[in-house]
Amino acid sequence: MSVDAGQDAALSTPGAPDNNSAHTSLDTAAARNLATTTKSAPQMAGISSRWLLRMLPWVQVTAGTYRVNRRLTYSVGDGKVTFVKTGSHVRVVPAELGELALLRSFEDTAVLTALADRFTQREFAPGELLAEAGQPVDTLFLLAHGKVEKLSEGEFGEQNRLGVLADGAHFGEQGLLEPETPWEFTAKAATTTTVLALSRQDFQTLADQSPALRAHIEAYRAIPRQRVNKRGEAAIELASGHKGEADLPSTFVDYEVAPREYELSVAQTVLRVHSRVADLYNEPMNQIEQQLKLTIEALRERQEHELINNREFGLLHAADYDQRIQPHAGPPLPDDLDELISRRRGTRFLLAHPRTIAAIGREWTRKGLYPSSVEVSGSTVPAWRGVPILSCNKIPISEARTSSIIAVRTGEDNQGVIGLRQTGIPDEYEPGLNVRFMGLSEKAIISYLVSAYYSAAVLVPDALGVLENVNIANWRD
Repeated sequence: MSVDAGQDAALSTPGAPDNNSAHTSLDTAAARNLATTTKSAPQMAGISSRWLLRMLPWVQVTAGTYRVNRRLTYSVGDGKVTFVKTGSHVRVVPAELGELALLRSFEDTAVLTALADRFTQREFAPGELLAEAGQPVDTLFLLAHGKVEKLSEGEFGEQNRLGVLADGAHFGEQGLLEPETPWEFTAKAATTTTVLALSRQDFQTLADQSPALRAHIEAYRAIPRQRVNKRGEAAIELASGHKGEADLPSTFVDYEVAPREYELSVAQTVLRVHSRVADLYNEPMNQIEQQLKLTIEALRERQEHELINNREFGLLHAADYDQRIQPHAGPPLPDDLDELISRRRGTRFLLAHPRTIAAIGREWTRKGLYPSSVEVSGSTVPAWRGVPILSCNKIPISEARTSSIIAVRTGEDNQGVIGLRQTGIPDEYEPGLNVRFMGLSEKAIISYLVSAYYSAAVLVPDALGVLENVNIANWRD
């Protein structure tokens, strides 16, 4: 069969690609069949710096439980109160009234419910006064939403800002029992504020009707408050400045009868690998080892998350109410960091979400400050007053773009925060983490139980502090 001349000319046109011509050298796609590919180990994007795990001193817990013995403390309660919101109506959860020092350990649910029903909801606009210094305390306030500034008058008539109260705080409790107690500060709404208020008269009426509540109040009054130090601990009687043969006081150091105990928590998973993969595809990398490596990384990430957020021992929940402060203006100002650091001796480091650290940097720049950096474990990190600010992406950011900054003092000898773990456990793979063979299934699946045991303990309350409700979305000029 002949080929048309026009077609023949087209096929032989100079410069046209010749897709059907034979290769003059070995193609790379074919050459790869004879080559060993250079490859990386499996990578994982979910690995963070995990500064908290690196900075905490880890204490060996041989029995799985760590007991924190402290001096006897009479200050009780002082926690945050939780509310339920239905539309615009706010109600305090009755059991949460146990966070008040006066009602700590009071368990009569019916009385607590009746007490919760006696609170009235009030709304305050910015600048309105809730209480005025020097006036009698006749109302207990529970702050459901908003911010309240605590103010006092200075020696020369100037106004002093004592602090900021936010959601869940309460004040005025002392007025329920002592009618002549004056307000020590002026409480002014800094934002639109919703509070629940209980008058002393309503509280007394309910106490007259409830023998259980009256007995609890009398027991509370019997606590020897005059023999405690400023931390609420039972006082150690001492004498100083005397001359001659003065009678010296006798004393002893009292301990808590029921100290807190921390049980080790656990993060676990079952790793499964098909025996065919383990048998045939172990070169150049061991499949089981690579699977374990990434699984352990995920467990360590979960461990740090729990050390921050666990409701039993996580740092955000373990911080004492007196060690929780609010920013004065919303964004994380240098003044707020100063107050946070000043609440404890020897602050070891600050923990903040990376976006919070960026907000801190913006405030420094806005004020023309250029703090120096410090070196921690071979890394250069920002610092304030010489205290390193370490990133931790496990600290949550709320929908309102607020977060928290955690200040930590560490070490048993320093009465700080410590990590808890038990080493020497069976089939230990890393300290406090073991990998246990669980067997081979009928489908030829090899199973390994991977477990990490850990917890954290705060030895004394001032070892841990939190700057709450930090606004990280402040982009103003």
